[in-house]
Amino acid sequence: MNRPLSTDIHITGAALFLLPVTTRIPLKFGAQVVDEVTVARIAVEVRTIDGRHGIGWGETPLNVQWGWPAELSYQSRYDAMVRVATASTQALCEISEPGHPMELGVFFRHEYLDDIARKAGDEETGPVPELAALIAASASDLAVHDAYGNALGLDTYTTYGQDHMRSDLVDLFGPELHPEDRTLFAGLRPADFLELSPSTTLSAWHLVGGLDPLDTAELTGTEPEDGCPVLLADWIRQDGLQCLKIKLRGNDISWDIERLQRVGRIGLANGVQQFCADFNCMVTDPSYVHAALDALLKSDPHIASRLLYVEQPFPYDLEANPIDVHSLSTRTKLFLDESAHDWRQITRGFSLGWNGVALKTCKTQTGALLSLAWARAHGMDIMVQDLTNPMLAAIPHVRLAAHANTLAGVETNAMQFYPAASQLEATIHPGLYKRHQGVVHLDSLSGSGFGMRVDEINRLLPKSHAVFGSLDRDTWKPNAV
Repeated sequence: MNRPLSTDIHITGAALFLLPVTTRIPLKFGAQVVDEVTVARIAVEVRTIDGRHGIGWGETPLNVQWGWPAELSYQSRYDAMVRVATASTQALCEISEPGHPMELGVFFRHEYLDDIARKAGDEETGPVPELAALIAASASDLAVHDAYGNALGLDTYTTYGQDHMRSDLVDLFGPELHPEDRTLFAGLRPADFLELSPSTTLSAWHLVGGLDPLDTAELTGTEPEDGCPVLLADWIRQDGLQCLKIKLRGNDISWDIERLQRVGRIGLANGVQQFCADFNCMVTDPSYVHAALDALLKSDPHIASRLLYVEQPFPYDLEANPIDVHSLSTRTKLFLDESAHDWRQITRGFSLGWNGVALKTCKTQTGALLSLAWARAHGMDIMVQDLTNPMLAAIPHVRLAAHANTLAGVETNAMQFYPAASQLEATIHPGLYKRHQGVVHLDSLSGSGFGMRVDEINRLLPKSHAVFGSLDRDTWKPNAV
């Protein structure tokens, strides 16, 4: 590696907080149902080689059901993911070599995460799966990127070029990069694949979960009375929605076809312009998806013409399930989501016929930027999808979508499932936590790092779950307790 830059950082301290959140209505995807989640919030302190200091924040919901679908008890899986989050936070403070956050993130991924995931499991769970481990480690990775920008007094997204990074993408991808791609990426940095002057408004995708009532006949009388809509048509009218993501079962073709038809008809009647279908890894044969698309085209061609893409129909382990999907990707945009753990899995998906990738900050900011660069260079479409990100977690999420210049906006569903969780953050960023005329507004995100403006948000934090390094608690968050 080249000689260190004066802006390279050491991570000197970190703290992990666990914030419980309860959903207002259950969220169903595939065979999984979420009615509560714990959000991991992490503060990281860094110092540059030339002596500058910065505090950064990262946050990710520990969505056990999405990242680790299994018959194991929820508690055992959750406890193991907390152990990964804790050990990951500690490990970052132990990295001795200074670097840019991308370099530190790659080093952590290769040198620490697999071992942490193995040790975090127990006799019941076994090792923590890769996707669950990435979720648990992602908040600390995000915090380092935020802290770096804060230390330099720069927007983090201005630091992904050669002025601040010793390593080019060939270095970051490492020896697994195909020889032809080594020529393609030589001398390039993540900034070369980013929109550096993005829009401050993004089209907002609304999630239609498998348990969401579509009409009054489906109401049970137990719905929350909190001022938020319950029925889909009311959501569309209130928020001016233009884009609907439809969660399907993937193992019940009649139900899936009917769901596509019903949601599509409600959407069209209320001005929705775009749809996507998410089968959540439950399909095992492309003929199932073909059958659903054929039925929709026959019964509702107007809905079919506005189906922008299909998301992750097949099991996310591409090595165990190497399903050729070229027949589907020739008729629709087919997006990897759960399968897209990192750029290496995207290369495998690309060879099988996938032509799009859904990025998520819960797989780490470092990994998302590498995946974005590889996908863009190979002509794949990009979306940025939600993990139902509340509070601070929403900010890097929408920033990534804006700078990735996605196919169509960003998924935003925390306001559907736990809007109250973000009320304090919404006092500073009102346009981010409520959709208006079908969009979210990013213009309140300003200043250094990811533009979170944490010190202006009057949120009292619980007692830290763990603290590592030489973190000075009087300087990193004045209203933390």
